Amino acid sequence: MSEPLAERLRPKNLDDYIGQKHLVGEGAVLRKMIDSGRISSFILWGPPGVGKTTLAKIIANKLETPFYTLSAVTSGVKDVRDVIEKAKNSRFFSQASPILFIDEIHRFSKSQQDSLLGAVETGVVTLIGATTENPSFEVIRPLLSRCQVYVLKSLEKEDLLELLHNAITKDYFLSKKHIEIKETGAILRYSGGDARKLLNILELVVEAEGENENIEITDQKVAERIQQNPLAYDKEGEMHYDIISAFIKSIRGSDPDAALYWLARMIEGGEDPAFIARRLVISASEDIGLANPNALLLANAAFDAVMKIGWPEGRIPLAEATVYLATSPKSNSAYMGITDALQLVQETGNQPVPLHLRNAPTKLMSQLGYGKDYKYAHDYEGHFVVQQFLPDELQDKRFWHAQENPQEDKLKERMIRLWGERYKK
Repeated sequence: MSEPLAERLRPKNLDDYIGQKHLVGEGAVLRKMIDSGRISSFILWGPPGVGKTTLAKIIANKLETPFYTLSAVTSGVKDVRDVIEKAKNSRFFSQASPILFIDEIHRFSKSQQDSLLGAVETGVVTLIGATTENPSFEVIRPLLSRCQVYVLKSLEKEDLLELLHNAITKDYFLSKKHIEIKETGAILRYSGGDARKLLNILELVVEAEGENENIEITDQKVAERIQQNPLAYDKEGEMHYDIISAFIKSIRGSDPDAALYWLARMIEGGEDPAFIARRLVISASEDIGLANPNALLLANAAFDAVMKIGWPEGRIPLAEATVYLATSPKSNSAYMGITDALQLVQETGNQPVPLHLRNAPTKLMSQLGYGKDYKYAHDYEGHFVVQQFLPDELQDKRFWHAQENPQEDKLKERMIRLWGERYKK
């Protein structure tokens, strides 16, 4: 019984495949594609143990076309080129493109991904990639544009229960024992929607029974074998992005309880405290902003404190900053302002700086009018004088718009006093 249970139970066809009905159920997009025998390049994105590699192997079994596989962990550019050359030589005029399956494609470097582009674009190979990480962050844009992305979900409770039943009734070794699953709470909780983890836990519990032929699976027995809860948290993968997203959105939504919960999830999952602290600083600027400028100061102070004191005490200043930001009034006017300004810069290019705003460190530059007619604000009453600061073609543009909160109401009133109608819009 050297082959792991998860490998022994790996389905060979779609009828035995559990989960992902939105992709492989009757009439679903991948089911139609596989049944038709014509596959276009795609990337399977989902957490570990939900059937990405299994799906690729089912396609290999189903289609009568050469199937090549590479692991991004052990393969380099040379390996990619070698496989592409083999694919060219193995293709006949009437045959569909050979399939190249790349597991953990997010681990490929930019140059490795670049080496795939030509072959994918010209149809030398049909690419199937598998990744646990968001392809938007990990796959280069030219390659991503040539592939459809299909999202696989964590397995539902019903899927996992079906898998457990199959394991104890259909596996050659387990079916010889009398295994009764009395309780499922612990094994479902510890597996976290991961089929491989579920089967590994089951196998661990069964093996711990030794030669005993009558085995009861209980929550207590599972907990004893696991010893500690392997939380469904991958600080390098998809869950990393999902939980930090929930954390930031809870702060933005002014829910300190939810924000503390997601903070606790990250701490228990082993997240880098510097990463959490950085996101708090960003949130203080992006979501609280000018409605409470002290938020940025406190977030920065929390960052410094965490770097100085480390764990476990570092959780306290992180929690303090989290609650403060979540309970603060919100404004994204600074964030929206720079976003609009960046968009205009991209649309209008390098507009010339007005001559009166340019420095004139040389005589020639002064003769050319650099700095001429610039008005030094401190020479005027109230340290302000009306003059043009934007390029000529953009002089009437507005980027910052005050939002409704006491702090920005004061800022808007000041701008109206200084600039008049321009800030009444």
